[in-house]
Amino acid sequence: MRSKRFLRAEQAPLDWDVPGLIAGVDEAGRGPLAGPVVAAAVILDPRRPIAGLVDSKRLTPLRRERLFDTIRAQALCCSIAHATVEEIDRLNILQATLLAMQRAVAGLRLAPAKVLVDGNRLPALAVRAEAVVGGDARVPAISAASILAKVQRDRWCAEVHEQWPQYGFAAHKGYGTAAHLAALRAHGACEHHRRSFAPVAATLAGGGGGA
Repeated sequence: MRSKRFLRAEQAPLDWDVPGLIAGVDEAGRGPLAGPVVAAAVILDPRRPIAGLVDSKRLTPLRRERLFDTIRAQALCCSIAHATVEEIDRLNILQATLLAMQRAVAGLRLAPAKVLVDGNRLPALAVRAEAVVGGDARVPAISAASILAKVQRDRWCAEVHEQWPQYGFAAHKGYGTAAHLAALRAHGACEHHRRSFAPVAATLAGGGGGA
């Protein structure tokens, strides 16, 4: 017979072990070479369930956009925050991600009794929190947070593309694709590139000052 402790680690929705509201937290944009890292926190309303909440990476862009609006309309509350490129370069990407998560939780209109965070690291919070590996696919509130964060960052990429179309942000979303690396070599780094990331640092070391 499995112990209660093992079962608890296996079952993602942990709302039975603490009374009160549960917030899910996730991020988008840790891996790209440019732009902020975005985090979202969501407290769902059990009286208004939202169909189709899964890991944002499993959804089409159109489905994510529609769910973004539904989540914003039907959740008890939600919050989107970010850490800037400057903070990423100064703190490192992990610490900047945790900072964005901390800001997202702090921005919630309602105070959660517990926070469930996707992954295996937790931001510093003044509330009980638990890391849930694979939580974006297992916990609806984390799935909702992953959708908000992904759509918000994708919208940022689309806006930046209008100003710097030569980099192709609308297509690669800032990731280090072959096309993005070629654009870096051709045009150098722009103000939105993360100087602490190796491909960008290599471009700068080679004299690609950029726009």
